[in-house]
Amino acid sequence: MSWLKRHPAFSVRCAELVPSPCCGEALSVIGSRQRKLVSDDGSHRVLVIRRLRCSQCRKIHHELPDCIVPYKRYESTSVEQVVTEPEAVSTVAADDATLRRWRTWFGEQTEYWLGALRSIAIRFHPDPVGKLSVPSQSAHHSFGHYVGDAPGWLARMVRPIVNANLWVHTRSAFLSS
Repeated sequence: MSWLKRHPAFSVRCAELVPSPCCGEALSVIGSRQRKLVSDDGSHRVLVIRRLRCSQCRKIHHELPDCIVPYKRYESTSVEQVVTEPEAVSTVAADDATLRRWRTWFGEQTEYWLGALRSIAIRFHPDPVGKLSVPSQSAHHSFGHYVGDAPGWLARMVRPIVNANLWVHTRSAFLSS
């Protein structure tokens, strides 16, 4: 019996109309695909994600719910828990190598994401957000200035960056270090 047949699938459908992150034009549904998602406790779900095509630039996008970080298999709450307190013992059902990769990935991307959030703030707000008066203690605290520090901050950070077409993907394919 296949893995997908043992796990029920949940359809994802956004209630709002989101324009193309590339050019701002309308998106139309062209199909769907299944996406596996792992929870904190290690349980698996299958989400049916809609595939959308831009009417102008013809690029294909996937409609991701807030519980997903692009290119990660675990829920955003799992990744958030691991990167929020790197020294704490994690309750996420993932091996130590995965947890280390998430922490490294987060540390490497922090400055870029902060720059992306600054850019979005400047673009959409006439009075850009000022600098913090007190230096933050950890990398994730800096995001609180833009998205708050209550649980779910990672999902609130990911969404505007992805929707502004600023999310870096397949980064490892282009870097040699």
